[in-house]
Amino acid sequence: MTKKRTRERQESEQQRESRKEILRKRREAEQTRQIRLAVGGVAGLLLLVLVFALVNELILVPDRAVAAVNGEDITVRQFQERVRYERAQRIISLENQYTAFGGDVGIIQQFSRQTIIDLQDPETFAESILNQMAQELLIRQEAEARGITVTDAEVEAKIGSYFNYYDGGLPTPTLTATPTVQPTPSLTPIPTAVITDVVPTSTPFPTPTLGPTGTPQPTATAVSLDSFDQQLGDLMTQFKDLGVNENVFREVVRMNLYTEKLTEALGEENNVPTEAMQASIYLLSFDTQEEADAALTEIQSEGFLPVWNKIRSTPNSPDNTATASELLWRTQDALASSLNEEVANVAFTLPPNVPSAPIEQVVDSQTQTTRYHIIQVSGREVRPLSEAAIQNAKQTLLQNLITEKSPTSIEIFDIWRNYYPSQPTLDPKFLAPPTATPALALPTATPNGG
Repeated sequence: MTKKRTRERQESEQQRESRKEILRKRREAEQTRQIRLAVGGVAGLLLLVLVFALVNELILVPDRAVAAVNGEDITVRQFQERVRYERAQRIISLENQYTAFGGDVGIIQQFSRQTIIDLQDPETFAESILNQMAQELLIRQEAEARGITVTDAEVEAKIGSYFNYYDGGLPTPTLTATPTVQPTPSLTPIPTAVITDVVPTSTPFPTPTLGPTGTPQPTATAVSLDSFDQQLGDLMTQFKDLGVNENVFREVVRMNLYTEKLTEALGEENNVPTEAMQASIYLLSFDTQEEADAALTEIQSEGFLPVWNKIRSTPNSPDNTATASELLWRTQDALASSLNEEVANVAFTLPPNVPSAPIEQVVDSQTQTTRYHIIQVSGREVRPLSEAAIQNAKQTLLQNLITEKSPTSIEIFDIWRNYYPSQPTLDPKFLAPPTATPALALPTATPNGG
């Protein structure tokens, strides 16, 4: 009996241990399952986050709007591609200059200083490009509202013109300025003293991007198709190396054409004049009122042109700041721009061959620098306007349209600040200090008797 009870007790203990083992294994299996589920859940969540991030970065973000023009969006993708293009264009220009100037960084820094500054400030640069894109989109909308279109063939022809390729033809002749007839004064000035000052005309904002920087300008000699293909291919390779899509280049050209066509249309709509009243004047200028008054006294006794000739042939000095020049056939607006409104008004009201009283011009309002002018009108008549003046008038109409429409048509969203690119980057060689000019060695004095 004792052996039997012992055996039964052992079997009972074995059964209890077996049940404990089974329960332990079950608990371990359950824990393992829960751990696997937790790990799988975390991995799945991380995967979802990664997928969402990729979708957001590659699909959602590029299609987000950084600006809108009359409800039409400019997307992050378009903005980034254009900024990269504009940066690449300037870098290519600097590289071309580097080659042309034999690696002289000093010359490049002198003539392209603003370009280098722009490339070093990617945020400000990107903002200016975004504003330009918005204005270009507004221009395109205004052009299309007038039935203006730009075809792919026109885009290709325009690209060809940048490289002086005209598909076997010759460039369209450009209009030439009307020959200037010099006025005949009562006295003939000293021939070498008569000069023609050129009044610079400013191009109103926005300044359209005119094709690839450094591209040869059209001349009377057209290049061959092979030469054009080679040059265009080289440029596209440069863009590709800098991460720029070729399609962006063509889109910029298309926008340029829209701008050109709308500018011409505005000229026709507003009947931009091709001729205007113009005046030619002899001009005496002085730094002080005393010099001007003394010259006027001399003019009253000797005549304007003898005094003009004497001043024109006399070099300037600290005691003599007078200068003499001749401005031939200028409109009233041109004179107002180059001098001031009062001089322009006098030039178009003063009888010919009568000297004016001294007219004050504030040259620098901050330093209160002034000049004093005495003029004499040598001719005034209606004359044809130069092509430059006509184009300037049309550009003013375009700028006025943009200024009028922009406040209600253009929206810029601050999100652009999160996505502007800073590539391609400027090569550090353009930031290096220019090489100093070697000092000339002075000759060694020879000892007496040596």
